[in-house]
Amino acid sequence: METPKGKTTAEKSTEMSKRVRMMVKGMSQKAHEARAKGQPVAYLFIGSYYDEILRAMDIVPVGTENFAGLCAAKMDAERFLDKAESEGYPRHLCTYATCGIGFDAMRRELGTQPPNAPDGGMAMPTVMLGSGMMICDPRYKWYQAAQRYNDVPVHVHGFLWPPVDANLKEVQGYYVKYIRDELQGLVDFLEKQLGKKMDWDRLSKVLDLSERTLKVWNDAYQLRKAVPAPMPTEDALNTMVPGFFMLGTQEALDFYQELYKEISYRVDNKIGVIPNEKYRLLWGAGLPPWFSLIIFNYFESLGAVFPIETAYPPLPVVEVPRELHPLDRLALRAFKQCTYRYEKAQKHSGNPDVEWLLELIEDYKIDGVVCHRASTCRTLHVGQLYLLDVLKKYIDIPTLILESDIVDMRAYSEADTHAQIDAFIETVDTYKKKRAA
Repeated sequence: METPKGKTTAEKSTEMSKRVRMMVKGMSQKAHEARAKGQPVAYLFIGSYYDEILRAMDIVPVGTENFAGLCAAKMDAERFLDKAESEGYPRHLCTYATCGIGFDAMRRELGTQPPNAPDGGMAMPTVMLGSGMMICDPRYKWYQAAQRYNDVPVHVHGFLWPPVDANLKEVQGYYVKYIRDELQGLVDFLEKQLGKKMDWDRLSKVLDLSERTLKVWNDAYQLRKAVPAPMPTEDALNTMVPGFFMLGTQEALDFYQELYKEISYRVDNKIGVIPNEKYRLLWGAGLPPWFSLIIFNYFESLGAVFPIETAYPPLPVVEVPRELHPLDRLALRAFKQCTYRYEKAQKHSGNPDVEWLLELIEDYKIDGVVCHRASTCRTLHVGQLYLLDVLKKYIDIPTLILESDIVDMRAYSEADTHAQIDAFIETVDTYKKKRAA
């Protein structure tokens, strides 16, 4: 398969999305500075519901998946994937994980950061925090494997949610208690490793800030329903960063308040992503190919925009009493966010993800659904055919599944991808004309 040539990153539409690159560099710099000062640094996974705990304990996060995506976008993942493979980790494993493990192995071998690593490389962690979440093998095993190269403690907290057909009123107490106990176990681990106690009042204030942030973030994305689309998916793949890696900070809240203002201005002045918006598409399943985000601009050259996506969305805003103990707040919020569409699914399709797609198709006036299947990521990519099959029982809409990877460029063919997109847009055009008639 051929690899992308020339520019691979997408052109952005919003000014706020363009600011994120410097924020990412700033996060890396803070982690390196913290490490140099002997302050705690934690490897962590995106969306693991422990962000506020780390913030309240002054632990500087290093998002290992984020770093792998950055390496892919910078066309600098190959050496780390090769290193992991030489260590016995095959290429068919999650390439977020093999990129990170390869980096750690190379850093251990060199005794310093690999030369010219993106943003100076990942700071050496004090602890590594997994998160067994029923969705992803690496969340259990990646950091355990990384202990071969980083002689630091690992903690994996469990995280379960009920089956879709469960009676939520009957099972809520059990699951919330389970999540709460697991979060308490994480706090106990961090207190022991760092030699400091959790400040529960501070955690409560961090939760207040993060919940305000989630509200503004969701409100900003609701504005994207406008026609023409004011902000596309390629921008959202940047603007998600503060919400997933800086949650519980004033900086993240300020960012989304400014993003809301910018999108509002674009909506009020009918400023779209492209001059002539013909087709509105939904990025409906799967993580993006970080080494070829320019495909979004290729869609746009054909008159198609992505006003919304299911990849890295803001967590739903749910009601949780503020007077609860902070861990009870975190646990109840997590339970409600994970079961957000259960009751709707029970009354309709039986599948919360299908209900989500149906909502987005209607609310954002979608003409076609595009999915991306990454062969090394089973979590979000296995079951796509089933998902689309169930979806088509409820709505007649064109769908496309692109195939490559999230980090490994060898799985990608630009020519084949463009040919698939060309054919799909012709189908969407026919669909729109038929629907209009």
